[in-house]
Amino acid sequence: MPAPTAPLKPVVDETPTADIVITDLVDNEDDAFALEGINDIPDSAVLAPITTHGEDMEIVDEDRPRFPQAQNDDGAFRIQSRKVPVPPHRFTPLKTNWPQIYPPLVEHLKLAVRMNIKHKAVELRNSKTSAPGALQKGEDFIRAFCLGFDVGDAIALLRLDDLYLETFEIKDVKTLTGDHLARAIGRIAGNQGKTKFAIENASKVRIVLADSKVHILGAYKNIQIARSSVVSLILGKPPGKVYNNLRTVSARMKERF
Repeated sequence: MPAPTAPLKPVVDETPTADIVITDLVDNEDDAFALEGINDIPDSAVLAPITTHGEDMEIVDEDRPRFPQAQNDDGAFRIQSRKVPVPPHRFTPLKTNWPQIYPPLVEHLKLAVRMNIKHKAVELRNSKTSAPGALQKGEDFIRAFCLGFDVGDAIALLRLDDLYLETFEIKDVKTLTGDHLARAIGRIAGNQGKTKFAIENASKVRIVLADSKVHILGAYKNIQIARSSVVSLILGKPPGKVYNNLRTVSARMKERF
């Protein structure tokens, strides 16, 4: 009997190596058997890719198919309508100028228009012959008239695409109350409206003063010029300096065009 402190003998795996070789040979034989006859499969047994009827997909490369442009083939026409509320102080001018308001909407934009006296609003509806953006143009036209612009100035929104409306309050520029607010409005208008007309003629816009709100109709760059002049008058800048700036800006605009 060996002593308990004697070193243990290493365990030797006595499994014969012949069995491992035999299993490898068997596996190789199975793989060879499985690969035999793979080329003998008839073409009819291979499933072809399923294609839907009417599909126009074009394969440029193996991994990059190119699909045709998607189109809306349903052809469904959607009726859309807009309702523009009319302020009480603009309803009487709307009735007076109605013969000049509805012909451009009906003949030019091909819209259905009616004046709803009960709800104090103008209702617009598109048709199959109207352009995609006609309804929005008609709404802008009616909204410009309700803000106080003349019919001739508002019709320019229908004929030109680069005209916009911008509205801001005097309180957005500077907090004024009482007589200070009244004097700011007087500086913008000027004596008999001379200052307002000078800004309109120099910047080629139309301005409407409605209490403490200022509405500007014109092109984008022209609106920025007119707004800067109005803001300067609100902040207390003398009208003479505003006139000089307008002369400089108008001269630059003439040189540009």
